[in-house]
Amino acid sequence: MEIYLKQFREKHNLSQREVAESIGIDQRQWSRYENGINEFPIRYLKQICKKYRVSADELLGLEWADKKDQ
Repeated sequence: MEIYLKQFREKHNLSQREVAESIGIDQRQWSRYENGINEFPIRYLKQICKKYRVSADELLGLEWADKKDQ
């Protein structure tokens, strides 16, 4: 499952450092999540959804997948 971390971050004109600091992690760790090196922990999902003002379904790509299936 692709998580749209980078796409939403860029859409909001934020740096990796800004997003990482907002949830209390290091920029290098955020980069690993964006690049799929490390799995994105569910514990940050709510914070990121609030920051980007999107649903978890949107962030996880589930809404787009549903639209493709119709």
